[in-house]
Amino acid sequence: MLDLIDLRGYVKSIGSVKNIAIDIAEKALWSVVNTAERKLFGDNFIISNLTPYDVIYRDRIMSVRHYLPLEDASITIGDDELDVASVRHRVPLVLVPPLAATSMIFDLMPHRSVVRYFLAKGFDVYLIDWGHVTEADSDLSLETYVLEWMPAIMQQVRKVSGEQDVSIFAYCMGGLLSLMYAAVSGDKNIKNMITVASPIDMHSSGVAGRVLSTIYRPAQMVSQLMNISLLDLPAKYLHVPGWVNSLAFKLTSPVGNVVNYVEMLMNMWDREYLKEHLTMSQWFDDMVDYPGETIKDMAVHMMINNRMAKGTMTIGKQKAEFKKINCSILAFAGDNDTLVSIRAARMALDIVSSEDKEFCVVPGGHAGVFAGGKAPANAWAISADWLAERSN
Repeated sequence: MLDLIDLRGYVKSIGSVKNIAIDIAEKALWSVVNTAERKLFGDNFIISNLTPYDVIYRDRIMSVRHYLPLEDASITIGDDELDVASVRHRVPLVLVPPLAATSMIFDLMPHRSVVRYFLAKGFDVYLIDWGHVTEADSDLSLETYVLEWMPAIMQQVRKVSGEQDVSIFAYCMGGLLSLMYAAVSGDKNIKNMITVASPIDMHSSGVAGRVLSTIYRPAQMVSQLMNISLLDLPAKYLHVPGWVNSLAFKLTSPVGNVVNYVEMLMNMWDREYLKEHLTMSQWFDDMVDYPGETIKDMAVHMMINNRMAKGTMTIGKQKAEFKKINCSILAFAGDNDTLVSIRAARMALDIVSSEDKEFCVVPGGHAGVFAGGKAPANAWAISADWLAERSN
C-alpha cells in the first residue's frame, strides 16, 4: 500500500514538472514572438490616444482636440467599473499639458485615461496639444504660449461649446501657463482652475530649488555689473532636446528605471503587460524639446528670479499680476514628488485672490500623482467632484 502511494506521488510530481516545462516553453515562445513584433511593429503595443476626437483648431504645431461623447454605458478605469453620466455639465473642461511631455498622458491607456474619466463624469472635454517641438521652433516663447495661443484656444473652445465659462485642469508646466494666461488676460470667464504638481515657487523644490535660491543674488549682481542677461543670448543656444528632458526625468529615480526594465524582460511573454509597460515607457522616452526662447524666459523670470512666487512677472511686453485671479482654484501636490515639493505646489493658492480655493496632497511622485495607478481614486476623483459642484 505504501509503495502504491509513493508511486502515485511520483507520477503526480512527474506531471507537475511536465506542466511547468510546458508553461516555460510557452512563455519562451511568446517572448520571442512579442520581441520580434516589438522590433518590427512597435506601434502595435502602444495603446495611448485611442479616445475619438475632432481637431477644432490649429496654429503651427499646436492643435486643440474636442473629444466625442462616450458611447458605452460604463467604462473600466483601473480596476473599477464607472457608469457613464447621461447628463453633461454646462461648463466645458480644458485640459492643459506641460511642455516637455506630450499630451498623451491625458489619454494614456483606455483604463487609465484622464480624458475618458472626465467624459464619463459628464464633462465636455477639450485637450491642448502643444505639438512636436524641433530646433526650427526655438522661437516659441512664453509670449507665444500665453499671449497668442491661450487666448485663441479659449476663444475656439467657447465658440464650439457655446459657453463663455470654462474650467481648466492642468498638469505641471500646464498649470503655470494657465495661471499666467489668467493673470495677463484678466479672463473673468475662467470659472474653475485645477493645477496638479505645478511648481509655482521654484526656489522651494528639492535640490534644484536650493541651488536656484543660492545663485539668485550672485546672478543678479553679475547681470548688473556686466550688463548681460540670458535673455540676450540667441534662442538656438538654449534649445533643450527632448532626450535631455527624458534623461533628467529618469535620473530622479534611476533604481526604479532599472527595476522597470528588468520587470519588462521577465514579462516579455505577456502581451497585455507589454502594452501597458511600453505605452508608459513611450511617454517617458519621447519627451519634447524645450524651445530656446521659452527656456530663456523660464530661466530668468521663473527659475532665477522666482517671479511667479512673488506675484508678478513680465511676459513679452505685458505684466502678469496673479492677484487679479479670482476663479475657484484647487491645487494638488504629490506626497512623494521629488521634482515639485508640496510647498512649491501650494503656492498656487497664495498668489491669487480667489476666495474659493483648496489644496490637497495625494499619493504619488511627479508622474504618479497625475497618471499613476492611484490617481483615479485620488486626484481625478477629487477633481471631478470638486468641478461638478462648480460647473452648472
